[in-house]
Parts: sequence; structure tokens; C-alpha cells
Amino acid sequence: MSQDSGGSPHQSASITDRHKELPPLVRGPYRRRIGLISIIACLGGLLFGYDTGVINGALRPMSDDLGLTTLSQGIVTSSLVFAAAFGAFFGGRLSDRLGRRSAIIVLAVLFFTGTVLCVAAPGAGILVVGRIMLGLAVGGASTVVPVYLAELAPFEIRGWVSGRNEVAIVSGQLAAFVVNAILGNVFSDLDGVWRLMLAVCGIPAIFLFFGMLRMPESPRWLVDQGRYDDALKVLQTVRPLDRAEAELREVILVAEETGERERSGITTIVADKWLLRILLVGTGVAMTQQLTGINSIMYYGQVVLIESGFEANAALIANVAPGIVAVIGGLIALYMMDRVDRRTTFTIGLTLTTSCHVLIGVASIVLPEGNPARPFVILALVVAFVASMQTFLNVAVWVWLAEAFPLHIRGLGIGIAVFFGWIINGLVALFFPSLIAAVGISGTFFLFAVIGAIALVFVITQVPETRGISLEKLEEGVSSGTVYDFKAARAERDAGVSSAGQ
Repeated sequence: MSQDSGGSPHQSASITDRHKELPPLVRGPYRRRIGLISIIACLGGLLFGYDTGVINGALRPMSDDLGLTTLSQGIVTSSLVFAAAFGAFFGGRLSDRLGRRSAIIVLAVLFFTGTVLCVAAPGAGILVVGRIMLGLAVGGASTVVPVYLAELAPFEIRGWVSGRNEVAIVSGQLAAFVVNAILGNVFSDLDGVWRLMLAVCGIPAIFLFFGMLRMPESPRWLVDQGRYDDALKVLQTVRPLDRAEAELREVILVAEETGERERSGITTIVADKWLLRILLVGTGVAMTQQLTGINSIMYYGQVVLIESGFEANAALIANVAPGIVAVIGGLIALYMMDRVDRRTTFTIGLTLTTSCHVLIGVASIVLPEGNPARPFVILALVVAFVASMQTFLNVAVWVWLAEAFPLHIRGLGIGIAVFFGWIINGLVALFFPSLIAAVGISGTFFLFAVIGAIALVFVITQVPETRGISLEKLEEGVSSGTVYDFKAARAERDAGVSSAGQ
């Protein structure tokens, strides 16, 4: 597959040579520093997970307490998700203007304020306002935290570092499921038990705010602002000294060679065919993640399990199982991030999730309602679906999105891509109960299977590889279009890795 690179072979080769010449990573205190930074920043992911997962068990007692109708239940649930779409877009732009670190601090304030409003809400109106604030924070965290981690991490361990955010997200969802199960069963007779469920997430919001006050700014954002001395100081805390200086030179040189030192807007992207293409591909990847229907399980898992035959309290407890396998799958994915290509994990993941969709649909037909095996078979298949999704797709998608866009459009690019991902997420959240009521479990998951097959073709034909390549080299490939020559790009990457290991 030949491509019009838009740049000279000599320029591309020089980038590759500099990439090979970076001093290797060695053991040192910088790894502990990166670890601490990732733990603090990933509290944003933990809050993302808890706030999206807590509604799963809080919705029923909330509805009883506030007298919510079916429509208002859908509005309360989806208001956070639709707000997250705008939070993702504006969060990316905010991080471009204020910096990644400062944007996360602002998000921490939003998380805490939204939690207080939800807990104190006397009715549906204030509750929706609080959920909207939480949604803005969740959406912002979904774009800013992965970019912050990716820009701080060395390319050799970038997947391992930035992938921690997705593990934090599913850990937050699992925490929500566990808290819901405990409070929902132990304090089921307590009026307003749902307020306790929601209040828990105020604690990590406080830790995120004060923790980020002590964390450094992204060195690549500092370079983009022309603050080279500040960028070097940060790099020297998260790299060996010789590597920090060499990497800073590479970042500055790539910025100068691309001629894109000024922040680019949407008009610049539309006018450049390669920037437009990566934006469309990135948007497709974000939408693909949501079109698997994973969040139908995270938001309405209890509904699905009740529909399959579980009693309400039993479904609340059984709903913890998908949360557990999501965390286990996330840890496995984290191990694979710097060992298996992103394209490979996407392909395996979509194949497995689509197969699970088909099996869930078949099981709901073959095992009629009232069959004692039906709820357990469907639960096992739902668990397999979540495990496949988390092991091969969720972590890889967020890591890929944080890597794929050039620096001068990174905040805007990931913001737009994740905006459309959240819109799809919101549509699923809004219409999933109606879809289940209209066509049942079988029809719903067969529809997901068809979408999954289309997404698999898209990934194989359109999504470029990002593993094991510095952000600067990726920027050159994206800007010239050479990343879409998949065989050549992989051969060049492997040759660079081989040379670096000699």
C-alpha cells in the first residue's frame, strides 16, 4: 500500500535515526517518580469509573425515594454521559490552554462539587444538575489524564504507564458495584441509601485535588509553550539525565521541523488530509469502543441479569462478577500493552466480543424464561464479554487515543474523538432499556454483533500501529501519512527496536 508521504525520505530517515540514538532507560528513582505521578493522576480514572458505575445499583432506591418515572430515570442516567461528551471536548481544549496538570486540578473541583449536589439533591432537577457537573468532570478526565500520562512516560513503557488509567476506571466501577451491593443489601431499609452510595466518590476527589498540586506539568506541553527550561527540569525527574536532554532535543527538533509550533484549530485539521484522516480514524476507534455495548452492562447490568432470570437482590450481588473480571482483564491488558501490538489486541478483542454477543443472543433464545440454567448461562457469557472487552479493547483504546494525535492537535483531536465516543455512550444509556423491552436480550445482542463485525473490518483496514514508537516519530508518520502503510511502518519499527537492543 503506497502512500504520498508529503515529506522527503531524508527527513523521515533522520527522525528514525534520532529515535534509535536515544540513550536507553536504566534503573533509577525516575521510575518511582513516574509511578507516583500515575497513581495520583489515575484517581481521575477511579472517579470516572465510580461515577459511571454507581448508578447501576443506586437507580432503583433513588427512583423510589424521589419518585422518578421511567423517562426521568433515563434522563438521570444519560445526563452524566451526554455531559461527558462536552467535558471530553472542552477538557481537551482546556488542557491545551492551561496545561494538563492544571486541567486535572479543575476537574477535581468539578468532581467534588457535582458529588455534593447529587448527595444533597431534594429532587430530580438538582440531581440532574449534579450529574451534569460530574459528567463534565468524567469527560474531561477521559481525555486529559491519558494524554498527561502518555506525554510523561518514556515510549518504551508508555502503554504500561498510560494504561493504568483504564485499570483505575474499571477499579472505580468495581468499587461502585461492591459499595452498591453492601449498602443495598445491609441498609436496604434505610431511606436515602443511594445518597451514601454517591457520597463515597467525594473522598478520591479531595485526594486528586491536593495530590495534583504537587505533580509536574507535562514536559511536551511545556515545550509546546516554548518553556524549554521548565520542560527539561520535569524530564530530569522522570528520565535518566542523559535521556532527558536527548529526548528534549528530539521534541524541540520535531516541533521545528513540522512547522506547527502554533496550536492548530479545526480548520487546520480539515485542510490537511492526513490530520483529517487521523481525526476520523480516532473518532471511529472511540465510537467502536462504545458500540460494543460494554456500558450497557456497566450501567444496566442489574437490569440485564433481572431480565435473564435473577431476583433483584441476587442480580445486585451477581453484578459484582463483571466488575471483578474487568479489573483482572485490565491488569492482564496492562501487562500486554508494551508487548503486543495495538492492532493485534483490537482485532482479537473485537473477534471475542462479537462472538460473545452472538452466544448471548443464542442462549436467550435456546433457554426460555423459567429455565433454571438461563440466568447463570447468560451471566457467564456476560462475564466472558466483559473479560474480553477489558483484556483486549478498553485499555488499548484509551492508550491508542492518547498516542495517535500529533502534539499541536492532541488536545483537540482526542477531545473530538472522545466527544463522539461519549455521544454513542449516551445513546446506548438512553435507549438500551427501550431496546431490551422492544426486541429482548437476543435481538439487542445480535445487533451489537453486527456492529462488531463492521468495526472489525474498520480496525483491520484503517487503524495505524502506535506501540513501541516515540510520540515524535508517530507525529512524523501521521503528518506524512506513512503510518497507514502498515507493513512498512511495522518493519521500520521492528528494525528500530532491533538496533536499539544491539
